[in-house]
Amino acid sequence: MPHFVYMLRCAGNRIYTGYAVDVASRFEEHRTGRGAKFTKAFPPEKILRQFELPNKEYALRMEARIKKLAATQKERLANGDEVLTQSLLDSLAETLPPKKRKRRCRTAAQKKDSEIT
Repeated sequence: MPHFVYMLRCAGNRIYTGYAVDVASRFEEHRTGRGAKFTKAFPPEKILRQFELPNKEYALRMEARIKKLAATQKERLANGDEVLTQSLLDSLAETLPPKKRKRRCRTAAQKKDSEIT
């Protein structure tokens, strides 16, 4: 079964990137307000580009990499920049480094509790 990553042009000239097995039906979900929070706030206008990948793992990796791109790079990718596309596809065998975890601030009561135990 093929897996896809897609890029949508949304209201406000924004680009949304997502994962789906059936891009056309997922696009309809977004259009009718049953998709992601982002597409409820910025309704999609059209599908800019889609990438077919061999498995779900690679598709989710591709989606993550696209979401990390700067807006100008996303525009280039949506417009068919083959060098950027190939660079992303070549990197799919590698995992991304984990996100740095934000340290949560503890309340005075939590600090006191941890000192007791």
